[in-house]
Amino acid sequence: MPSILSLGGLMGRRDKTVKARRGKLVTRRKAPRTEPPRGTAAAGDEINVSPLARELHEALELLSATSEVLKIISSSPGDLQPVFAAILENATRICGAKIGILFRYEEDAYTAVATLGVTPAYAEYLNRGPIRAAPTSGLGRLASTRQTIHVVDTQAEESYADREPLRVATAELGGARSLLNVPMLKGEKLIGALGIYRLEVRSFSDKEIELVTNFAAQAVIAIENTRLLNDLNKLNQQLEQRVADQVSEVERMSRLRRFLPPQVADLIVASGTEKQLESHRREITALFCDLRGFTGFSESSDPEDVMALLHEYHAAIGKIINKYGGTLERYAGDGVMVVFNDPVPVDNPALQAVLMAIDMRAAIGALIEKWRRLGHDIGFGIGIAHGFATLGTIGFEGRFDYAAIGTVSNVASRLCDEAKPGQILISPRVLMAVDKDITVEQVGDFALKGIRRPMTAYNVLAAKTAN
Repeated sequence: MPSILSLGGLMGRRDKTVKARRGKLVTRRKAPRTEPPRGTAAAGDEINVSPLARELHEALELLSATSEVLKIISSSPGDLQPVFAAILENATRICGAKIGILFRYEEDAYTAVATLGVTPAYAEYLNRGPIRAAPTSGLGRLASTRQTIHVVDTQAEESYADREPLRVATAELGGARSLLNVPMLKGEKLIGALGIYRLEVRSFSDKEIELVTNFAAQAVIAIENTRLLNDLNKLNQQLEQRVADQVSEVERMSRLRRFLPPQVADLIVASGTEKQLESHRREITALFCDLRGFTGFSESSDPEDVMALLHEYHAAIGKIINKYGGTLERYAGDGVMVVFNDPVPVDNPALQAVLMAIDMRAAIGALIEKWRRLGHDIGFGIGIAHGFATLGTIGFEGRFDYAAIGTVSNVASRLCDEAKPGQILISPRVLMAVDKDITVEQVGDFALKGIRRPMTAYNVLAAKTAN
């Protein structure tokens, strides 16, 4: 290893050599530190920031487009066309496409329900009717795979060489070269497809495919919302109709119950028709009853007492009428008329009427005893006749009654007029129908008003007991 001294000698000789070579003293300086040119760092930052800015711009554009479509969906319930138009406009604009078509898919066929930028010739083709896409076409493959179909060049595929109608129309009538068809799926069910098309050969990027997929999902949401809204409206309409029908049924039932016993009204309502209440002719038994001495009582009594007595009277005979299935034809004050065998047939209407009259006499007899203790001298009489009459509803809108028009009604009323308190007077035809079941006594012949010949009348005593 050389000593420090020898190193110094070496250095001295080196300096002399340098001086001799240059002939002058050369002074060594530190090399200046190089600095990058101004602007170099900023350029690098721009290189790094530009992609981020572009991505941010694309994200904001997508967010804005998505927000616009969702806003239209919420503001146009049940109206799909504004939604479809917004989807096509935003999808084509952001992806740089010229044509947009939204298809609905039903029964293995496509129908174009919204278009953007299509030529008149292509529009005419699309509007011809449902399109059954061939398996080799883009929409055909989409239907079979439920996957997105991306065709870079429509004229470079086998379907175009084979002159598949949809592909030829898309390429030649529509002028499309690159296409993207995205399925619109509700779960696993295909309900449509969203297609965008470029007029030049240029593939779609992954981000563009993702964008169109998002728009297809929004279209599905809009379609489903509309379906649910339509279903809800249909249910509301059905509910409104059901309520209207029920109100009408209640009104109809109320109208029928005014002159029919509940069981008869229920039968007519259940049949779904009121044909039985239309004007017709039928053999019936008519019963007429009223109170003896009621006119004098009403003239000498307070109105409150008259109304209270009528209430008790009507309540008592009303229960009995319903019990025997009679049809209340009318009541006016103390006068009440009931018919049997219409509108519901009765096996023996005359016997039914007489049995009801016996029950009435007993029930009103108990009330008469009560009224007499109050100082009211009132009796009760009944007349019954059998024959043909014309029956049906009479009146006007909002106020109808069920009426029996004919001689039989007059005879029953006249017999009631002739009946003494506690008597049930029946005509000979009624006697023929009830002779085996009822005990009667002959009262005599009566010249009834409106009846040309005198009529023999019989008073009902009681029902015969079965042996």
